[in-house]
Amino acid sequence: MADPIVHIGHLSSWYGRGRNRKQVLRDVSLDLAPGEALGVVGESGSGKSTLAKCVLGLVTDITGTLEVNSPRPQMVFQDPYGSLNPAKTVGWILEEPLRATGVKNRRERKKRVADFLPLVGLEEEHLGRKPAQLSGGQRQRVAIAAALIQGSKLIVLDEPVSALDVTLQAQILELLADLKERLGLSYLFISHDLAVVYQLCARVAVMTGGEIVEAGDVDEIYDHPKHPYTKKLLEASLALD
Repeated sequence: MADPIVHIGHLSSWYGRGRNRKQVLRDVSLDLAPGEALGVVGESGSGKSTLAKCVLGLVTDITGTLEVNSPRPQMVFQDPYGSLNPAKTVGWILEEPLRATGVKNRRERKKRVADFLPLVGLEEEHLGRKPAQLSGGQRQRVAIAAALIQGSKLIVLDEPVSALDVTLQAQILELLADLKERLGLSYLFISHDLAVVYQLCARVAVMTGGEIVEAGDVDEIYDHPKHPYTKKLLEASLALD
């Protein structure tokens, strides 16, 4: 059996210093296998985004075990308009990660960008546009492409479809599932919505108060939730359908 791409054991984390130091995560343990999509679900303030930041190395005041066995893990944010440079074209945005990793030849960068566009459902005509000239779904496709174009295998997705309408949500989730299989990706999928996680992930961990209160196969948790908080999240998801 392959080693996990992410191994987290009894992880706790804090923000702030001195009297303002506040514990956010409490004794969190989970593994993400290569090629797996693992959902982490909870309401705002549950600790799920902090967990994502720990995996990316953005939170360093931690105890416990945190092993990330993948170079250059990348993140896709909830709001692509906020994460994309509004002054730059799509072509520039997609070339920038390549420049950052040492691809100095301009012709090579442009070829790699052109080759990558069809994978995320974009066309050559989009390269000269700026984010404001794209639809919400197209912007999220650009954000996904920017995260993947370096060849990263571990992708943290922080509420990547919550800003989209139901039709676009389905399209982006289908795209993510296709990319996962084509490119051999592993996803840590952060969401407040169990119904969305159900569509993409094989396993799910439910968080509240900085702790995992229930975890396991997504079908089992969706059909037979045990913890009261999981039942609350499921009821909320079903009410939105």
